Amino acid sequence: MENRLIITPETKVFDLLKEYPQLEDVLIEITPVFRKLKNPVLRKTIARVTNLRQAAAVGNVLLEQIINRLRKEVGQDKMENIKEEKKYNDSPAWFDSSKVAESLDARPIINSGGHPLDTVIKAVKGMHKGNIFELITPFLPMPLIDKVEQMGFESWSTQTSSDVFKTYFFSR
Repeated sequence: MENRLIITPETKVFDLLKEYPQLEDVLIEITPVFRKLKNPVLRKTIARVTNLRQAAAVGNVLLEQIINRLRKEVGQDKMENIKEEKKYNDSPAWFDSSKVAESLDARPIINSGGHPLDTVIKAVKGMHKGNIFELITPFLPMPLIDKVEQMGFESWSTQTSSDVFKTYFFSR
C-alpha cells in the first residue's frame, strides 16, 4: 500500500508516525525532546492532539526545518514560506508573579498518562479578571495553550530547565 499522508504543519504527530513509523528516529535526531514519543502513554495521548507546528515549538526548532526534513525522508517536495509559530521569550507586560492566583504542576498527571486539559479549562474559567494561572509541564503544551487562547486568554511560556516549562494564562 502506498503512503498517502501529505506532511504539512497541521499534520498530527500520531498520524505521521502511524503512516511513516520510520520518521520517529528522524524526529528524535532533529531534537532529543522527541524521545518522549517512545513513551507509549504520551504517544497515545499527547501525539494525538499535537500537530507538527506545535511540535516544532515544543522542540524549539524551525517549523520549516522539521517539515522539510520529514518531507524529504518520504520523498515529498519541499514546502516554501512556512509561517512560524510565535516564540516564547520575553515576559509580556501583563506578567506579574504576584498575580499568580493558582498553580498546577501537571507533570504527575502527564507522566501517568493523563491530560490536564479539563483541569486547566475549569481553573482558568474560574479565575478573576487580572489574575494569572500557572501551569507546570515537562514540555511546551502547545495544543493546550492554543485551546485556552481560543477561549480569550493570553498566555506566556518559559522554560526553566530541560524538562520544566511554566505557562501562564492571563484573564483581562
